[in-house]
Amino acid sequence: MHVILVTMGSAGDLFPFLWIGRALRQRGHRVDFLGPDLHAPYVDAAGLTFHGLPADPAVLDHPDLWHPTRGLAVVWDATRPAMAQLPSLVAALDSGKQTLLLVHPLALPEADLCRLNLPGLKIAATWLAPSNLPTVYDPLLLGPYPVPTWVPHGARRWLWRTLAARFIDPVALPGLNAARAERGLPRVRSLIDYLHTIPDLSLALFPDWFAAPVPDWPQPMLQAGFPLYDPDPDAAPSAALRAFLDVGAPPVVFTPGTGNRQAGRYFEAASQAVAQLGLRAIFLTPHREQLPGSLPPSICWQGYVPLKALLPHVAALVHHGGIGTTAEALRAGTPQLVVPLAHDQFDNAARVVVLGAGVSLHARRVTPARMAAALQQVLAGAVASQAAAVAARSTAPDCLDALCRRLEELARA
Repeated sequence: MHVILVTMGSAGDLFPFLWIGRALRQRGHRVDFLGPDLHAPYVDAAGLTFHGLPADPAVLDHPDLWHPTRGLAVVWDATRPAMAQLPSLVAALDSGKQTLLLVHPLALPEADLCRLNLPGLKIAATWLAPSNLPTVYDPLLLGPYPVPTWVPHGARRWLWRTLAARFIDPVALPGLNAARAERGLPRVRSLIDYLHTIPDLSLALFPDWFAAPVPDWPQPMLQAGFPLYDPDPDAAPSAALRAFLDVGAPPVVFTPGTGNRQAGRYFEAASQAVAQLGLRAIFLTPHREQLPGSLPPSICWQGYVPLKALLPHVAALVHHGGIGTTAEALRAGTPQLVVPLAHDQFDNAARVVVLGAGVSLHARRVTPARMAAALQQVLAGAVASQAAAVAARSTAPDCLDALCRRLEELARA
């Protein structure tokens, strides 16, 4: 079959598609990869045919990118120029084979438009985190705010629709409906309701012990395990990092995510918290300019280190709650302090807390004292032992073969 992968966003959005794309290529299928231009090195290294989409790196400096309610609008607006090209690009790539479009959820509206040129096109959606799938079932968070368990489903459904009508539809629907009107298609009235009608198959890329399936998820659905992918799993640590790990107690790793260039306050609080507790630390970010001007010998800065290689040597991981980072920490059994800012991060953090594998601290409440107190809780024995128990659960059989077979069945249907 011919598989066209479409993604957007940061490396955390990219890697799950590389995980699937490489497996499909190894099974003999043609694979074309459409993604942001800046990710070309990752895709080329994976051996997949890359087609670059425009991406403006200035979005990483937008003041609302990491806002709990306004962040989605920033991401949506930043990705629409690239997604507008999707119907023509997919039509140009048509090979006449059984074609399958495997897409990021935010690319689903444009994927649906591709069917006008390719009526037999099959579409599979990849839901990277549980909160990508709005539900009325527990645990239910509206941004950082948990909805009490006693609130009935009808009221929860009203909450979802009210918030979507205020924060999502005014951003997404004007451009979407303009594109549909040009093609003689009816208007969409609710983005969330519409997205669930598009895919022929949904893939939930997280295990059921992290998020159990609920009745209002789109169907048909295949729930797989975490797509743990590293572009360079055998990369040797730098000499500076090896020396740092060898000379003292296991450090605490701090990372706000590879795409976060607005974490100066976070790292300042981290440096003061570890100094207060007498801990060693690794600051992990490709953006050195957001760190304090000078770091003490007890703190080591690294631009990039594969988490799979690093986490077995550390005491804890402090991170933003991105689903990829969360999954790596769960696999390694590393105690976590999750500091969520926006998007799926609050839900991921809540699930880590429910598992007992970590603690959560809202990014907007971060101070050196609060971070130090949360770190003390994370480093206590109870969290560490529970994190190890979750890691044992993470060693489930590889689900990638079953996922590929299901995609093959969909293309043939």
